[in-house]
Amino acid sequence: MFEAVEGMLAEHAELETRLALPETHADARLARTLNRRYAELNAIIATWREWRQAGEDAQAARELAADDPTFAEEVDDLLAQQEEAAERLRRLLVPRDPADDKDALLEVKSGEGGEESALFAGDLLRMYSRYAERRGWKTEILDATESDLGGYKSVTVAVKASGATEPGQTPYALLKFEGGVHRVQRVPVTESQGRIHTSAAGVLVMPEAEQVDVEINDNDLRIDVFRSSGPGGQSVNTTDSAVRITHVPTGIVVSCQNEKSQLQNKEQAMRILRARLLQAAQDAADAEASDARRSQVRTVDRSERIRTYNFPENRISDHRTGYKSYNLDQVLDGDLQPVLDSCVEADMAARLAALEE
Repeated sequence: MFEAVEGMLAEHAELETRLALPETHADARLARTLNRRYAELNAIIATWREWRQAGEDAQAARELAADDPTFAEEVDDLLAQQEEAAERLRRLLVPRDPADDKDALLEVKSGEGGEESALFAGDLLRMYSRYAERRGWKTEILDATESDLGGYKSVTVAVKASGATEPGQTPYALLKFEGGVHRVQRVPVTESQGRIHTSAAGVLVMPEAEQVDVEINDNDLRIDVFRSSGPGGQSVNTTDSAVRITHVPTGIVVSCQNEKSQLQNKEQAMRILRARLLQAAQDAADAEASDARRSQVRTVDRSERIRTYNFPENRISDHRTGYKSYNLDQVLDGDLQPVLDSCVEADMAARLAALEE
């Protein structure tokens, strides 16, 4: 598989030339795309050269050892360096999800379990918000429908990185593994006899789409306005500021009522719609991919239960990767990275296996 790197050398040189031209930087989107690819190739080529150099040095040390045994000790060290570089290179050559450079939109919805499920949805929102804080990301609630006890029937939040982010470390690249059904086992606040109940909430994760990522024809949209409302009659507007947008060709419906003005709600609803359309396009592409591609962690059916949060045992279990720990309280407070790392490693292992096949 390393032979492919030699073919990348010409592309790398061409990108270097194009990025030196003023006209390239006149188009900000083009410059950003070329810079991203150039950075990827830089990492691959630098590692490939390190791997090749270690191999050449090991061969030279082996030849010198025939006359001077002291060189024999260097051979093993150089071969170890070469293997370490080879492992890094294999990972760099694995095809990446094209959306891995994007920010993310998360939708958390209550499911079976009524009010308890809505409270759990609120716990998940807090977990993601705290995790974002730890990484220095910004969060923004785009739309929310609260329950009577302060949970969420539905909430959509944007997660945005602050400044440049390394490949694979963007909000979408990490949080995409959260998509699916999350199950909770605990004694609900509404339970008077102390019995443990099981309920669930669903999470949908989408890459945040820029306007240039998705082309939307205004004639394909049906826009309705209505009065927003909140639990218990709170936050009831006296004007029709809430917005519902239907994308007629796909049947996707998005509504937003969090903002005070109709224009603001329309802008937020369009953000969510663009993300959903981009996700739908990606799902369609995934459906046409190979069996190996579909078997990866990322493409697990979103209807499947992916994780269980067991409060009596303070245990969290990820059913896709086998990850298990007994620090549920810390995870819900934002210590989510070890759980996500297990998903990233499982995804990488599947991609490497598919590449080697």
